[in-house]
Amino acid sequence: MDTSHVHPNATVLRSVYADLSRIADYVDDDVVLHTAQRGIVGRPSKVQGKEAVLAHERDLIRLTGHTLVMDVEHITANDEFGAVLGILRAHRDRRDIAMPFCGLWRFRDGRIVEHWEHAYDPRLLDRSLTGAEPVAP
Repeated sequence: MDTSHVHPNATVLRSVYADLSRIADYVDDDVVLHTAQRGIVGRPSKVQGKEAVLAHERDLIRLTGHTLVMDVEHITANDEFGAVLGILRAHRDRRDIAMPFCGLWRFRDGRIVEHWEHAYDPRLLDRSLTGAEPVAP
């Protein structure tokens, strides 16, 4: 891959998806994360603050028994925004999970200030990660 024209924020996003537990290295103290499960009763719609976002990512990793892999297919970024497309893969309860995702990111002065998680099927993802049936809205 020719990295001579890669925007620095794209490099940040590639690092985040390579190791979600390092997200705290790149986020602003007041970061806001809009969860993939927003709109599902009983699930948080957003998480605010660096420590809460890190805890959210660690919980996601824990729920997958540390099998979570975010296969990145495309990353684009400029000074203000970034977008990442890929496939979320994990193994839980003897089943494989593979779901397309799109992560949207907002930057300010090179730091992540907002992130929107988008899963292809948030209810199926939630059920796959927790084993629970989502409550209808």
